[in-house]
Amino acid sequence: MAKKPIKAVDNRHYDVIVAPHITEKSTLVSEHNAVVFKVAGDATKPEIKAAVEALFSVKVTGVNTIVQKGKTKKWKGAPYKRSDMKKAIVTLADGDQIDVTTGI
Repeated sequence: MAKKPIKAVDNRHYDVIVAPHITEKSTLVSEHNAVVFKVAGDATKPEIKAAVEALFSVKVTGVNTIVQKGKTKKWKGAPYKRSDMKKAIVTLADGDQIDVTTGI
């Protein structure tokens, strides 16, 4: 059987995936073969899937996205708002894994 062609890494892929999101909840999700990433605010699910598959050479079975609204805080009495953040929970195929502690 012929090997699947390796997908080319596009510069846009590096713009879509901003950083891994490492929290207690994301480590619990990693036990179910999923990884959480911070992604660009305008990124779509197909773009996120293509970027993860190209950058990490894994097979993605599902992508769920969340937009976390920024909190309103105060600093020296003056209110300000933290910026919104979009997160993607990427489910991987069985046997595939991503080590988020290493760089790309």
